[in-house]
Amino acid sequence: MLAFALTLLAAAAAAVRPVVALGSSCSSPLGPGTAAPADPFWLESIKHQGLAAFNANPSSYQVFRNVKDFGAKGDGVTDDTAAINNAISSGNRCGGGSCDSTTTEPAIVYFPQGTYKVSAPLIAYYYTQLIGDARNPPTLLADASFTGMAVIDADPYIPGGGGAQWYVNQNNFFRSVRNFVIDLRQMPASASATGIHWQVSQSTSLMNIVFEMSTAAGNAHQGIWMENGSGGFMGDLVFNGGKFGMWVGNQQFTVRNVTVNNADTAIYSIWNWGWTFQSVTINNCQVGFDLMTGGTTQDTQTVGAIAVIDAFVSNTPIFIRSSTPSNGKLAGSLVINNAHLTNVPTAVGVVGGATVLAGGTTTIDSWAQGNVFSGTGANQGARFAQGAVPAPTKAASLLDSAGRVFGKTHPQYADYAVGQFVSVRDQGAKGDGTTDDTAALQAVFDKFAGCRIIFVDHGTYLVSDTLSIPAGAQVVGEAWSVILGGGKAFQDQNNPKAVVQVGKAGDEGIVEITDIIFATRGPAAGAIVVEWNVHSDEQGGAGMWDTHIRLGGAAGTNLLVSNCPAGTTDTSCSAAFLALHLTPQSNGYFEGTWVWTADHDLDSGGSLQTTIFAGRGILSESAGPTWLIGTASEHHTLYQYNLAGAKNHYLGLIQTETAYYQPVPAAPAPFSVNSAFHDPSFSSSQTSGWAVHITNSQDILIFGAGLYSFFQNYGQACLDSNSCQSQLFDIDTASSVSVYSLSTVGVTWSLSVAEQGVIPASAGPNGLADTATVWTK
Repeated sequence: MLAFALTLLAAAAAAVRPVVALGSSCSSPLGPGTAAPADPFWLESIKHQGLAAFNANPSSYQVFRNVKDFGAKGDGVTDDTAAINNAISSGNRCGGGSCDSTTTEPAIVYFPQGTYKVSAPLIAYYYTQLIGDARNPPTLLADASFTGMAVIDADPYIPGGGGAQWYVNQNNFFRSVRNFVIDLRQMPASASATGIHWQVSQSTSLMNIVFEMSTAAGNAHQGIWMENGSGGFMGDLVFNGGKFGMWVGNQQFTVRNVTVNNADTAIYSIWNWGWTFQSVTINNCQVGFDLMTGGTTQDTQTVGAIAVIDAFVSNTPIFIRSSTPSNGKLAGSLVINNAHLTNVPTAVGVVGGATVLAGGTTTIDSWAQGNVFSGTGANQGARFAQGAVPAPTKAASLLDSAGRVFGKTHPQYADYAVGQFVSVRDQGAKGDGTTDDTAALQAVFDKFAGCRIIFVDHGTYLVSDTLSIPAGAQVVGEAWSVILGGGKAFQDQNNPKAVVQVGKAGDEGIVEITDIIFATRGPAAGAIVVEWNVHSDEQGGAGMWDTHIRLGGAAGTNLLVSNCPAGTTDTSCSAAFLALHLTPQSNGYFEGTWVWTADHDLDSGGSLQTTIFAGRGILSESAGPTWLIGTASEHHTLYQYNLAGAKNHYLGLIQTETAYYQPVPAAPAPFSVNSAFHDPSFSSSQTSGWAVHITNSQDILIFGAGLYSFFQNYGQACLDSNSCQSQLFDIDTASSVSVYSLSTVGVTWSLSVAEQGVIPASAGPNGLADTATVWTK
């Protein structure tokens, strides 16, 4: 199994296909990777000249750190703990409990091939990517004497701090861990050994990691421990052995492509508002999912909603088990779609032995436990179901050859040689946050797209006009390199203009964008931050991974608490017209993408609240197939997600928050409704933005949604009465949409049709959130 897992890890790079358009320097398409068998991962060898533009000492601050340069040996014998932690923390970085966040101290901490013995936690500081060699993933080996929370700790508890931690868990952004084997097997089986303590929030990812744990009876090992947070995405993980593969509690998360072998419990969940698990394989465990359930108030919050799609479970006595029986009413929502069981006697059970759904060797097509709604009639009452429910319509174009919802691993180009990359800084771009890099970046794309992978060295690249990324481009950032649109071109909301245009109308081909942040410098009320035009006939051929849109709240944006404090109505605090526009001819795969208008300042200390205006979140007119996997869109004025004339979409899990300042001013202010962009209208009663608005759209599957309205003009008294806003999720009568595992907070109506309330939130109290398990038209 380990050999298989290592093969999986080493295959992290997607094959690169020929493209329609080639840059002016290209004589032929890029083709396959040319790295020699003994070559290290290209990231180890490429010239590193990343610039933290707004760091206090940008010329000396080191973005890329190779742990061996800090004294780590990787020989499996030397204790490398101190050397690795020095590599992570060097440069007066944000941690220790005295710094809650910053964007000015980014780091990639790189581990070459080897075995790194550790005896205490490796502390993952804020804004850090821990990356192993993707060709030969290194092993982090916990010594028998290991003491501490976990091999990797993303949010340490402060000794003697009464439960205080380094970071606020709901604001623990910008982190990634990828390409490792984490081995706990030298620790005693009885030790409470943990691979990763992952208490994180949005813009975070775990990928391509194998966890090796004890298989002794009664062992206490666990791969991931997560007790809080507001995530997030993880995927392409393998857990071997352990008491728990994953022990998790977090507001919401998306998990794609995880395999758990020979654990006592594959996944234990203590609380959430909603998680989606896509493509889960469980072999030879005692329990697949063990869920703490029964809490239906905020004070007794347990697991609110679990949605499982495309599961393969074998030789496991119980697939899913709840801690308490439902007793005929909602007490933790569960949806199962397309689960294949082999020798699984109990499909769904309750602690103590009660069988809710018998198993065996069978397939569960569509089954739910919770409140089920159908139709468009106003003010529907809940029908509690514990059985088969209508299966969603899934467009064939969204599915892989096995009939599962398609998924694609974050491209890492492991088989590619350094000579197949080109650096934008080598080609003249500065990335210093002040130089206009528009022409320099455009020249790189025009010259090399399609025949070189374009490496955007860490930096902040100011562009004053539209930057066109052509079909054929493969773009790799370094610790979230920033492309920052600013200037007069992006200031007029009556004449909106793209900051970054991905493909032109009608363009076909491959586009892959990873580890980039798209942002603006205010005022930018006319900025369409990313206009996505490209279409690919290859599933997942056009997409973004670990790439985000961040509007305000960071150094260099002119949109910080000093000029945009909470409560301001100054329209110069406008950050965008529209964050992400998927145009009608486009399609795309978007994984782990966070589209965030900053509600607080990341760089001024204290996480102080801001008021920043961004007109619209994600507008999709795409005819598909389009996948939005583990995405979130927050704090935009008119809406967070707007599907208008869209087709063939899979969305799971999606997460939103309404702008905290609303309804002062009331939506759509300070913007105006623009019918050319399919804006919703706003009646006198709809004074806050829509979380999801769907019109004239077909074959839309939403499999997991957390839609939250926490404030009215920064006050939270409305939470107690679910009156922070009346409606936030609207579908018109012409659209065909299936909704599973919908959780809402602070809203009177969880779902509306033609702006008439259909599902009252009061029908599904389920902890802090209210849950509708299924809605079909």
